[in-house]
This record gives sequence, structure tokens and C-alpha cells, in this order.
Amino acid sequence: MKNICSVHTHSTLCDGKDTLVEMARAAFEAGAVSFGASGHSHTPMPWDAGCVLPTDMTAYREEVLRLQEAYGGRMDVLLGIELDNCADVTAEGFDYWIGSVHHLRGPSGSWYAVDLDSETLERCLREEFQGGSRRMVERYYDEVRRMAERKPTILGHMDLIAKFNRDGRFFDEADPGCRSAALEALRAADPGETLLEVNTGAMSRGYRSVPYPDFFLLRAWRDMGGNIILTADAHSAGSIVYGYAQAAELARAAGFARSVLLTRKGWEERPLDF
Repeated sequence: MKNICSVHTHSTLCDGKDTLVEMARAAFEAGAVSFGASGHSHTPMPWDAGCVLPTDMTAYREEVLRLQEAYGGRMDVLLGIELDNCADVTAEGFDYWIGSVHHLRGPSGSWYAVDLDSETLERCLREEFQGGSRRMVERYYDEVRRMAERKPTILGHMDLIAKFNRDGRFFDEADPGCRSAALEALRAADPGETLLEVNTGAMSRGYRSVPYPDFFLLRAWRDMGGNIILTADAHSAGSIVYGYAQAAELARAAGFARSVLLTRKGWEERPLDF
């Protein structure tokens, strides 16, 4: 077995391209210690229709339980959920949950999906903030802070608002105000309860050349004594452990020597030896 797990994954039950069976098989073949299903939680947002789990997650739970039996003694299979900041369900009864902010509410009260497409983010910036990018970013990180305070097992892609920000199209990622807002959100997380993910999902889909989060956030989390977990945010079997070597390199540069694997027994620290 390798020192890897894959617990941020999406299947055809939400917005993934492959079935849970295919995703679990890919994780097993990659040598993962554990595989976690983390379907997108249901939200009332109309643009999420067909891309999230239903409010009744019985079928989802049952399929994961079948996989647990199928891989018993060979690979841990965990029942997880990626809980959105606009979710209308809870994480009760799951082995773990990923707390993620996909939505930003503007001053008018309207919601926008920050990772849906660049046009939506541009419209949010124009309509809600009159081009004031720092105010938009601060608003986003206020949502992240609220999520971090809930002590998720994993804080998901905390700077997702940068997904479409290649070449600083929407905001200056080095702006002191933007960085201050991001750090405030991070400091709301409890290093004893929450893992920060080093997430390669936007890399595998061609939106970014580096993982989430930004290096300065990784360094700050290290200074806080926090632990990390490598995730692929995989939406297909072929990306089940995509970019882990690059993620490990970034983590080592930030001062981490180990990462955490989620298993049936809980957190297990392993060397970053990719």
C-alpha cells in the first residue's frame, strides 16, 4: 500500500463522470489505503439541480455500504459528504464531511456560484460589488470563516474563488486585504478537529497549474500546527489521485513532512514520500 487515500470524490450520483463502483476500483488499483465517497450535498440552488445528491440519501448510503463489504480487508471505504455552505441537509451519520463554500451571497441577497463558470463570477463582481474585487473576496472568505467555525473534518478548497482567476483576471491574489480575509477565515479553523486539504481538482480539469490552497495559506496552517490531507477532488476514475506528487512537493515546501490519511480507525499520519 502507498501512503495515499482518496476521500474527496464525486460520482455519477452527483456531478462525476464515473460510478461509485468505478471510482472505488480506481482508488484500489492506485494502491490507496482508503477511498471515500463525498457526494455534493443537496442545495436549494436551481443551478445545482442534477449535480448534487438528492435530499433523501438512502440509495447513496446503501451503495457505499455495499462497497465497504466488497473491499472489506483490502481497502477502507468511507461514507462521506461534501457539505456546501448553502446545503439544506446535514452531515449527521457520515464517517466524515468536507466543508466547502461554493456560493457567495452579494449585498442584494442574491447568491452566486463562484465555481460555476467565469461569466457568473464576472456578473457577481459587476452587479453586486460594482467592480470592487476586494469587497467580493472579503465576502467570500466570510462564508469560508463561517464554514471553518463548524469544524468540518476537512476544509475544502478554501480559496475556490480563485478557480477562474488565472493571470489575476478578477482580483489580485497578493492584495493585502484579500490575503488578510483569507487568513482570518483560516484562523477560524480548529487544527485539532479539521484537516486542510491540498486539492488538485482544478489542475486535473485544466483551470489551475497548482493545487488549492495558495502557498501562504499552507504556511500559515503549518504555523498553526495544523495537519493536511492530499485530495484529488476527483470527478472521474482517471483523476482519482491526480497530481499527488505535485501536491506533496508544495506541502513540503510549506514545511510539512507528513500528511493524514482518513481510515476506518480515524486519522493516520504518513510521510510525504512521493
